[in-house]
Amino acid sequence: MQRTTYLIISLLISLGLRAGVSVGSLTIEGQVNPLSIETQHPRLSWIITSNERDVMQTAYHVLVASSPEKLAAGQGDLWDSGRVNSDRSVWVEYEGKELPDNTRCYWKVRVFTNRGESSWSQPAEWGMGIVGEGHWGGRWIGWEGPFKWDIEDSHSRMSSRYLRKEFNSEKKEIKRATAHISGLGLYELYINGKKVSDDVLAPAPTDYRRTTLYNSYDVTDLLKGNGDPNAIGVTLGNGRFYTMRQNFKPYKIPTFGYPKLRMNLIIEYADGTTQRVNSDEKWSLTAEGPIRSNNEYDGEVYDAQLELGDWTMPGYDDSKWLKAQRAELPYGTLRGAQSPNMKVMQTLTPKSVRKLGDRYMVDFGQNMAGWVKINISDVAKGDTVMIRYSERISADSTQLDVENLRNAQSTDRYIANGTEKGVKWSPKFSYHGFQFVEVSGMKDLKPEDIVAEFVYDALPNNGTFASSNKTMNAIHRNAWWGTASNYKGVPVDCPQRDERQPWTGDHNMNTWGENFMFDNANFYAKWMDDMRESQREDGCLPDIAPAYYNYYTSDMTWSSTLPVVCDMLYEQTGNPQPIFRNYEAMKKWMNHIRKDYTSKEGLITADK
Repeated sequence: MQRTTYLIISLLISLGLRAGVSVGSLTIEGQVNPLSIETQHPRLSWIITSNERDVMQTAYHVLVASSPEKLAAGQGDLWDSGRVNSDRSVWVEYEGKELPDNTRCYWKVRVFTNRGESSWSQPAEWGMGIVGEGHWGGRWIGWEGPFKWDIEDSHSRMSSRYLRKEFNSEKKEIKRATAHISGLGLYELYINGKKVSDDVLAPAPTDYRRTTLYNSYDVTDLLKGNGDPNAIGVTLGNGRFYTMRQNFKPYKIPTFGYPKLRMNLIIEYADGTTQRVNSDEKWSLTAEGPIRSNNEYDGEVYDAQLELGDWTMPGYDDSKWLKAQRAELPYGTLRGAQSPNMKVMQTLTPKSVRKLGDRYMVDFGQNMAGWVKINISDVAKGDTVMIRYSERISADSTQLDVENLRNAQSTDRYIANGTEKGVKWSPKFSYHGFQFVEVSGMKDLKPEDIVAEFVYDALPNNGTFASSNKTMNAIHRNAWWGTASNYKGVPVDCPQRDERQPWTGDHNMNTWGENFMFDNANFYAKWMDDMRESQREDGCLPDIAPAYYNYYTSDMTWSSTLPVVCDMLYEQTGNPQPIFRNYEAMKKWMNHIRKDYTSKEGLITADK
C-alpha cells in the first residue's frame, strides 16, 4: 500500500524569518516580511508531518530559483542541492550562487524518509535587502531641529514630520517593486494613499549608535506603471530615537538626534530595467500636520483641524511645504530587520462603560498594552476628547489610580475639527499599559464606540496550556498576557510607567518559559545583538540593553543574560548562530567578572 508523507515547510532565513508552508497553500505565519535578508547563506528549515507513526527523514532535496516559473518547472537555477543523505531539517544553509541586492529567491523541498518520499512542498520565498551603506542610494533626510511650537523638556512635545515625493513611473509594465525604508524613530509609509503594511511602531528600537534597522516591503500592487504619476508619503514619529525625556537626567539617558528617513524604492520592469526613487533633499516636508506631539510615556496629541488632506496621493499641492534637509548621518550601521515588527494582535470590547458626570469610565476587563480606537462624533470644533489610561482604579471605581505611572502622563488627546461623524481614531506613535480608560469631551459614548487594540511583536503562539485546576490556568493566562504586553521590539520591564526599559535581568531565565508560549527565537536573537553592541570595552555588560540608561553594575543577575539566553536559543530552538556571533563578547564578559569580581577563593563577589 502506498504510504503518504505530507510536508510542511518552515523557512527560517538567517535570524529573521519564519514562514509556514502547508501542502496546497502558502501561509505566512504573521512574521517579518522576508525581503531584507543580508546573508549569503540563509538557513532553511522544514517540518515533516505524516499520517504514519515513527517517520524519520533520511535525505532531502532543495531547489532555489530566481522566479516562480523556473521553480515550478523544477529548475534550481540559484541552487539545486541534489539528494543529500541527511536527517537534518533545520538550519540547512543555502549553498548556491551569490545573491545580489534586492534579489528574490523562491524555494521548495522534498524529503526522503524511512516510510517513503514526499512530493515537492509548496514554494516559499525570501528576498535580499540592500547590503552595506555603499549600496544605498539617496540621503538621510528630515529636519535637524525643533519647530517653533515644539517643546523640548522632561515631557517633550515634538510634532511629527511629514515627507512626500511624487514621481512618474516609466512607460513600461511593472514586474515587481520593493520599498526599503528606515524611519527613525518610528514611521508609517504610504504609497498612492494606501499604507503599505499593518506593522505599527516600526522599526524595532536599537542602540542607534550601533545599529539602525530598515524594513522591506513588496509594493508592486500599490504602484501605477506605464508612465502614470505616483506619490510616496511618510509620517515620522519620535520613538526612542528622539528621546522622550529630553532634559531628564541627561547624565544617564542618551539622546540620538531628530527624526529622519532613509528610503530606496526599487522598481523592476518587465523588460529587465530598473528605476530607483530615493530619499533626498528634493522631497517635501512639513511639521504643520495633525500629530502635534507623540511621546511613548505621555501619549499623543492629534489636532484634526490641521489634517493635510490627500497628501499621500499624486497631484497634491505641497507648494507651501519646506524642502527636506539632508539629515545628520546616524552612526549606527543600517541593517535589515530580522525580527517581526509589532502589530495590533487582538481587539477587545469593553466589559463596561459607565457615565460619571461629564466623563466616561471604561473597563476592558484585562490588563494589556496598546491603545484604544474610538468613534468620534458630534464634537465642536476646537474641543478636545481626552483619553487617560490606567492599570488600576480607585476603591469606589470612580477615579483612575495613576500613582504607579509616576511621571508618565499616559494621555491621548484628539482636538476636533467639528465635522467628525463617526471618525475612528487611534494614536500612531504611542502606546499605553492599561485596563481602564477615562474618556472626557464626548457627549455620548456607547460600548460599540470604543475598542482596545492589543499591541505586541507579531509572534505566533508556540503552545497552549489548559488543566482542570483554575489557579494553574489563571497563572498561565496572566503570564501570557504579561509577557506579550512587554514585547515592544525589545523585552521591556513594564508598559505603563515612566520606565519601560529592556532590563536584562527581568527576562533572564524567564526566556526559557516564554519560548514555550511564543515563537520568540528571532526576537531574542535580535536582543542578544543589542546586548553585544552595548558591551563596554572592559567586557562589562549593561543592566539595560540597548543601553537607554547608562547602568553598568556587573550584577550577575543582569549581565549573565547574554550567555543564558544564547543557551536557551540553542537548547530550545537548535539555533547556534547567537552563540557564534556573541562568543567573543561572552568570553570578554567572563574575563571581566573573573578579573574584577572574583575572590581569591574563586567565589564571584558581584551582587554581594
